Formats: sequence, C-alpha cells, structure tokens
Amino acid sequence: MDTTPAAGPTTPADVSVGAYLARRLQQLGVAHLFGLPGDFNLALLDELLADGGLAWVGSANELNAGYAADGYARVRRGVSAVVTTFGVGELSAVNATAGSYAEDVPVVHVVGMPATTAQASGALLHHTLADGDFSHFVRIAAEVSASAVVLRASSAARSIDQALLTAVGTSKPVYLGIPVDVARSRVPAGALARPLRVLRSDAGASAEFARALTGFLDGAAEVTVLAGPRLHRRHLEERVRAIAAQPGVAVATQSASKAMLDESHPANLGVYAGAHTTSEATRARVDAADPLVLAGVVLTDLLTGSFTHRFDPGAAVDLQLDHARIAGDVFYGVYLDESLRVLEQVLAARELAAAPPAPGPVAVARPALPAAGDTPLRHAELWPLLQDWLAPGTLLVADAGTAFYGALELTLPDGCDLLGQPVWSSIGYTLPATLGAVLARPERETVLVIGDGAAQLTVQELGRLLTCGSALTVIVLNNDGYTVEREIQSPHAVYQDVLAWNWTQLPAALGAPGTATHRVCTAGDLVKALAEVRADAGRPALVEVVLPRDDAPDLLRRIARSLS
Repeated sequence: MDTTPAAGPTTPADVSVGAYLARRLQQLGVAHLFGLPGDFNLALLDELLADGGLAWVGSANELNAGYAADGYARVRRGVSAVVTTFGVGELSAVNATAGSYAEDVPVVHVVGMPATTAQASGALLHHTLADGDFSHFVRIAAEVSASAVVLRASSAARSIDQALLTAVGTSKPVYLGIPVDVARSRVPAGALARPLRVLRSDAGASAEFARALTGFLDGAAEVTVLAGPRLHRRHLEERVRAIAAQPGVAVATQSASKAMLDESHPANLGVYAGAHTTSEATRARVDAADPLVLAGVVLTDLLTGSFTHRFDPGAAVDLQLDHARIAGDVFYGVYLDESLRVLEQVLAARELAAAPPAPGPVAVARPALPAAGDTPLRHAELWPLLQDWLAPGTLLVADAGTAFYGALELTLPDGCDLLGQPVWSSIGYTLPATLGAVLARPERETVLVIGDGAAQLTVQELGRLLTCGSALTVIVLNNDGYTVEREIQSPHAVYQDVLAWNWTQLPAALGAPGTATHRVCTAGDLVKALAEVRADAGRPALVEVVLPRDDAPDLLRRIARSLS
C-alpha cells in the first residue's frame, strides 16, 4: 500500500500580470470588481476574473462604476477597484476619481490600454485624440491620483505593489494603465506569498510624539476632540470610542463623520460646523476648547460653516493620515492609527485629582412627531418621521443638498452611520455609491435618501441596486428640481427645473420588478408607507416623497445663505 501523501496544489512559478493584480487586490480584502468592458480591457478582464476570486459588477457607465467603487471602499474599510477602457471609458470616470481623491478614498482605477507596440509607433487608433500621443489621459489621471503609472512587462509586479501601497498609505486613488500585451505577460509569482505590508509609524517619532503630547495635556481636566472623516478611512471608530471613554473627554464630529460615536454616548457633543452648528453649547465647547485635538479633520467650507470656526488650528493637536502636530511641532512618520493609540494611552495615564463628570450628550430638542394628516408633506414633518422610523444599526446614505443637510438634523439611533460626500458634493454620487455599500455589507439595513434632480444623473444604476439589496429602501425626494441651487440664487430660473418622471414605475422599467413602490404626498401617506416597508422586511422598496418645490430643511437654508 502506498503511504506517500498526495501532492497538494502547487503554486505556479509565474502568473499573468492581470492574475497578479487580482491576487494582490484579494489580499487587500477586495471581493468585487466594478467597471465596464471595452476592447482595450477585454484581455485584462479575462485575466483578472480567471480564478473566480473577484466578482464582476458591471455598471451602466464608468461614472457610476467609479462611484460604486468609492462607496464599496468606504463601507468595506479598505481599497476597491474599478476597471475601464482607454480614453472614452477612463475619462467618464474622472469625476468619480476626483471625488475619491478629495474625500480620501483609496480606489484603484485600472485602465486597459492599447498594446505597447501601437503606443510606441504613435498609431492613430480609435479612442485616442488621433495625434499619436497616448499619454494625454495618464496626465489627466495624475491630477486626481496619488500615483499614475503605465505598466511595463519587465517591472509590472513591482509597479502594482508600489501603487497599492500608495493607495493604502495615502488613502487616495491610484491609476494603473495596463496595455493589452502587458495584461497577458508573465511575472514571477513568488512575491504573492508575502502579503503587502502596510506602512507603519516610525517608532522613534512615535515615542517623541508621546512625550510631547503628555506634556501638552498635562493637568488638563477636560480635553475636547473634534473627529473628522479621515478617521473612517483608517477604520478607527473603535479607537474613538475608547478615547471617548476616558475621563474628562468630549467628542464632537464633523458632518462627514456624524454618528461615528453613537449620538446617545455621554461624551458625544454632536456635529460641529462653525456657525452652522445646531447646538450653541457644542459650538462654544469646541471653539473655546483648551486643549483641542483635531483628529482626521478636514477644514473645508461646508465642514466649517463657511470658515466660521473660531478655534485656532495652529494651536491645537492635529492628527492626520501621515503625521501628527502639536501646535507648531510636527512629527512626521506618525500615522493616524498610531497617533490615536498614543492619545488614548496618554489620556488614560493622566492623574486627575478628581475625574470630571462626562459632559453628557448635548441635548437637541427632538421635534414632536407630526400628526398623520392629509395636508401636503413638508421637510419639518418628513425628517422627524424618518428619524422615528430608522432602526438601530442602519446605514443612512444621503445625497448632497436637501437630503444630506436634512439628515444632519436627525439624532440617529445607536449603531447607525451616515454616508455622504460633503467635501466633493457631486450630486448623484450616492445612488451608485449605495450599490457599492450594499455589496460591501449585504446584511446591513441601508436607506438611501436622494433628491429627484440628483437621482436623474445616475439613475441607470437603480435596477441593479434594487436587485442587489434586499434590506434596502430608496427614498426619492421629489421637489421638482434643484432645491439647493434655488436656495442659493434665482429660484424661478428655468435652469433650476428638471423633467417630471414617474418614479414608482422606474424600478420595473430598469430591471427590478419585485420592488415595492410607494408615492406619498402627506404625513399620513408617509407613516403608512414606512410601516408597510418595515412589515415587508427583506424586500427592497422605493418611496417617492412629494414635497413643495419652495420648501427646504432649515440647515440647508442657512448654508445656502452663506454660499450666496
């Protein structure tokens, strides 16, 4: 009897460039690949999908694919990938890439390019500008990417690894151009046995930062932390909760990181946005804080109330993705995960004569639920009813404008997250981004709120979204046009109008006939529709909410006045 053990599967000595990239993406947690096919990326797609480790998610256009990859990366807490073809495809995705760059989302944009021989000869191919220059679009991509490289067969594996490390290290998108012949060329597979090592903080710089922070916080009975969206990019929500548990610590969040800390948490001050802060107590606590810790904060106009913040960033502790700063002293090589760990450690080691009480969540007057009457529904009634209906643990996605600034006025149940794009603020982003979010966390209840004008930009993805998400509700705010623009200027201008659509018929027309649809015009209609959605859990739903065209959330009106 032969007792020789059966031979196990062997690792090939080499793999194709496309297969190498696929394996590296899987090692970084990617399970879905977004994009569209085109003649210059077909060979690449065959190699990327050959081993079955990546599921293909085709989109209606490249912009939607880029948005979906962005949402996927945010919710899955890692990198994502989108594949387009050269020229016509990649240019359609540039707006999505720019948004990912502005909001620190590590999306890998993979572009199938013409063969190296065609590029070298300057052939006048289709999808080019017919001038023999194949680098136009790489140069465009470089403006909105942390790294933009066209692979060569001889160095492809190394270039892939460097680009992926850059995406993870900077939390920014990167661009990989892969010619048709390079996609199939062979590279050594040995490096795949060693997963990529993410950049780590410099030990010496970290120790120096810890000593300086200890001195800076010495004797401070109260420490105020302003938590920003870059904490999400490093998946540091648990660390924020640990910091909030320390005595004397209060945490406010920026609007792009609302509910990072449960809004019922005793240390939660709520959302801070300068003059647009809902609670005066929150604004006073942050503006007067000494010491103040800025953690992953981004100081843009919409996140600071049009720069009406009164604190001095130069005098604060500032913790950023790749460095930390204490007043004027900068500690390079101390990454955000490490600087937050040091902050928690220093806070825990403080010796306080008497531990100050937790500040308690800032009291925000919760509006009384409106009566379920038959008068036309308004924003003042919509948002309290929606808040009362949301379940704990829900991912609430809200598009730029009416939806996002209405959602900021909610007190979300514990475990909820708010996903939006307030820095780049590209309307229509959230519909395909919700597709990425649902694929990243299919078990999570997800609610998308989007305006009619915004939805019309990216509605091609609605059918796929509704067929992918069973615990999904899409709420379309039908207010007959671009409400946020009307609030800023020229409310009666013809360019503020959009064509009226039959929203409740769209799911079936776009490939999701099993969707439950509702059209509501009054508070009573909304209460009934939301109750039916909740009773029919596991079935996707679309709710069209008809609102007056001249109505808007109070916060949006204040912001619009500041912008105008």
